Amino acid sequence: MVKIIYEIVQHDGGWAYRLGGVYSEAFATHDQALEAVRIVMAEQQVGDESVMISYQDETGRWHEEYSDGGDRPEVDVVDSFDGEEPPSP
Repeated sequence: MVKIIYEIVQHDGGWAYRLGGVYSEAFATHDQALEAVRIVMAEQQVGDESVMISYQDETGRWHEEYSDGGDRPEVDVVDSFDGEEPPSP
């Protein structure tokens, strides 16, 4: 099972959630960023239909495999918030 870990971080004068070095939009408060990442995490738990998928690997070879629509990633958030908001711009 895939595990996805989001981080809540100070970013661009406010707060954001980050995954793999990619930031969300900036939110004015920590609580807004936390609520946004909770929504994203909940959406990732919604299953979909099972389908056959095709994809090309890095060598150019094509693969076909069954994708179970109920196979959802494990999702978590790391939040080291200490209660201090950054100063307002």
